[in-house]
Amino acid sequence: MKFLTALVGCAWLAFGVAQAADQINTQDPSALVQTAAEAILKDLDANREAYKKDPEKIRQLVDTHLLPHFDVQYAARMVLGKHWKDATPDQRERFIKAFYQSMLSNYGNALADFTAGKMKVLPSKADTDAERATVRTEIRRSNGQPVPVNYSMHKTAEGWKAWDVTIEGISYAKSFRDDFGSEIDQKGLDAVIDRLQRGDKPKAAAASAKS
Repeated sequence: MKFLTALVGCAWLAFGVAQAADQINTQDPSALVQTAAEAILKDLDANREAYKKDPEKIRQLVDTHLLPHFDVQYAARMVLGKHWKDATPDQRERFIKAFYQSMLSNYGNALADFTAGKMKVLPSKADTDAERATVRTEIRRSNGQPVPVNYSMHKTAEGWKAWDVTIEGISYAKSFRDDFGSEIDQKGLDAVIDRLQRGDKPKAAAASAKS
């Protein structure tokens, strides 16, 4: 399996924790990333063969535990950019669901090959009054080379949540926005939603699979 696909899978889905949401420190963005990543990777290490035999179990694990710590609606809004305000409530809801399922489909299975020793959360501290924060991490390739992976976080009523990941300087929210934006301009938002619902890979996901 290609390294970057596995890397993106871990980065986007590290918040799918295998423990109760109230055990996570949602008031500290770095602690949130550290605890959530450790929890899911510990679960994967313990049940790796079962997950490889039945990839649907990974999707169920992430689907059950991801949402408390990842702001899917906000991420979808940032991905749609200027097109969000023109979308109807029904289009927004369908896009959010289709985009989330697309992420699970394209990156979820790659998580089965990831191991806990490859990820390191770097020291960082958000200001008490800050509404946004960046949590810096490193994920090591098989040859030991570190790859910078930064999580974009924002503060919500439920605590800090992630909404984007930047890998080696490439923001995936921006990549998806660039991918979808031109198609929406040409064909409309419904065409993009239909493509995601069919299971077609967004260009950003297809590119990472080849890397």
